[in-house]
Amino acid sequence: MKFFVDSADTAAIRELNETGLVDGVTTNPSLIAKSGGNILKVVAEIAEMVEGPVSAEVTATDHATMLAEGRKLAKIAPNIAVKVPLTMDGLKTCKVLTDAGTMVNVTLCFSANQALLAAKAGATFISPFVGRLDDIGQDGMELIADIVSIYDNYDFGTEVLVASIRHPMHLLDAAKLGADVATLPPNVLTSLANHPLTDKGLKAFLDDWAKTGQSILDDTDMAEA
Repeated sequence: MKFFVDSADTAAIRELNETGLVDGVTTNPSLIAKSGGNILKVVAEIAEMVEGPVSAEVTATDHATMLAEGRKLAKIAPNIAVKVPLTMDGLKTCKVLTDAGTMVNVTLCFSANQALLAAKAGATFISPFVGRLDDIGQDGMELIADIVSIYDNYDFGTEVLVASIRHPMHLLDAAKLGADVATLPPNVLTSLANHPLTDKGLKAFLDDWAKTGQSILDDTDMAEA
């Protein structure tokens, strides 16, 4: 499974990227607004530091303006995936951009039927929002299962990009279902490494090591570092 960072915080993305865990980044108008930066500059900075796809979202709702915005965003860098909403105008825009060789992420998906349309329009990624479905009493993971099953039935090339992930169990369930990508807020991604037994075991090892009075590194090693 690929891990994307769902953020426009360039400092957080840079730090996570250094771990080797980041396969791409997703942004949206809300995240850009939260960053306080100019969308073109922020997206360009992220695209330069991350090798994988970087989703940059259009803000228009009509096809003509979406297409113009999408083409401008795509020019920022070769790894830009233009993000369009799952509306008929968005699907039309997806088709044109895909035919031109641009990666497209169709977002705000809340049904399997919508996902089927996005795949037929040639979307590179489909972004179903599991957390928002959970918020209204529906099972977001049931949607992921349906989309994965439908896409497998017809060998669609569209990748299932699970979005609106709120906690580690969302990620685990999505991975079990065979989703291609999970886009995670930085705090959720870093929380995946946490476990109380890891902390307990590490403390025990370090306490025992301290009793030996030894050090792996000496002053010379530290100077060279």
